[in-house]
Amino acid sequence: MKTRRRALGQHFLRDARLLEKIARTIDPQPADVVIEIGPGKGALTRALSPLAGKVVAVEMDRILAEALDADKPENVTVVEGDALVVSFERLITEIAGAGARPPVKIIGNLPYAISGPFLARVWEKRRLFSRASFLIQREVAERIAAGPGSKEFAPLSIMLQVYFDVKILFRVAPGSFVPPPKVDSAVVSLVRRETPLIALADEAGFRKFLGSAFSQRRKTLLNNLAAMDVPAEKGRAALASLGLVRTVRPEQVAIAAWAGLFAALRPADSPSLSRK
Repeated sequence: MKTRRRALGQHFLRDARLLEKIARTIDPQPADVVIEIGPGKGALTRALSPLAGKVVAVEMDRILAEALDADKPENVTVVEGDALVVSFERLITEIAGAGARPPVKIIGNLPYAISGPFLARVWEKRRLFSRASFLIQREVAERIAAGPGSKEFAPLSIMLQVYFDVKILFRVAPGSFVPPPKVDSAVVSLVRRETPLIALADEAGFRKFLGSAFSQRRKTLLNNLAAMDVPAEKGRAALASLGLVRTVRPEQVAIAAWAGLFAALRPADSPSLSRK
């Protein structure tokens, strides 16, 4: 029978040196507030505790949260909650204590089942974080760090890279976990940029536009634009103005060109383009 922790996709690290290496990827300082997602049995928590000022550990599993809370370092606060819905603002301003304010650092061994949605949430709450490191499935790490021309390049790659310098730091083999997962993992670093790569007046519209433009990756971008009610002539003109050939596919378009396309194709009276 599958246990609750298996259902949540939880795999626990057991290598002390690896845990310390992961903890140091966010450069924790004595004055820092660090939010940890999915502490599990607290192995990474205990590696972080001596390095950071305060650690707020968010654990969804009640049994694990209660066990960690009963045997935690003094500067650690354990919060039982779902990382996909918990209020980061409350964790910082109320839970972390006096003097805590954004931006803070965030880290975690993310359950595979939530890694994509959680990274999207980090993008939404990006102003709260100066730096992040996550241990995630290698394929997800490669997707968000991918550049144009890679088959992994996707809307989440673009949205995160507009605001963060995204890098894969190192891989982690299945044997480092208990129980070992069936896939390789990687630690990915997100450092918030002082200035975004592009200026977006309509972030929600741009995100929706990307989702529609990438909806059928096997088709050309021009075909996907046609499915979004963009007249063929207007679509061809927009591509040409950015030096893009008619046969270009979504994953081949650079981030700056995506911003140019959105600006050129968005109707003046509408905040975003929508798919049929």
